[in-house]
Amino acid sequence: MEYIKIGKIVNTHGIKGELRIRSDFEYKDRVFIKGFNLYIGKDKIKEEINTYRHHKEFEMVTFNEYNNINQVLKYLKEDVYIIKEDLKLNNDEYLEEELIGFKVIDNNEVVGEVLNITKTSPTNKIMEINYRGKRVLLPYHKDFILKLDLQNRKIEVKLIEGMI
Repeated sequence: MEYIKIGKIVNTHGIKGELRIRSDFEYKDRVFIKGFNLYIGKDKIKEEINTYRHHKEFEMVTFNEYNNINQVLKYLKEDVYIIKEDLKLNNDEYLEEELIGFKVIDNNEVVGEVLNITKTSPTNKIMEINYRGKRVLLPYHKDFILKLDLQNRKIEVKLIEGMI
């Protein structure tokens, strides 16, 4: 069973046990739904979503069996996870963390390997690669990524002069 971190509980809201979750998970619409199971904290305590709504930059949830703020205070500042198998992805969909270890190729030459993908703003992401033993940052953007080959674990990119 593989767990995927999708966010963090940052606060409560009101007195009826509603929790604020900060999440930049790319498939929120598939996990923040009534009846979906979330796993809380290092012990991965299983909780089922009773209600969900989006409010400002937060995902607001209540869990089954909880209707009072005092019952959910134990979850404050805890990480929130899902089980990877519970996330139903289509064949052409993937999680960005699955790209770690992919070879990065420019003009049929391997220029590095993906170390991490970081969200720098709501619309921008950076791909960190290992280039000849150095950490190099590349835009993770459709203008630079020509092809993503999930089966062969390769990302073909179009670099501009001076980028590396």
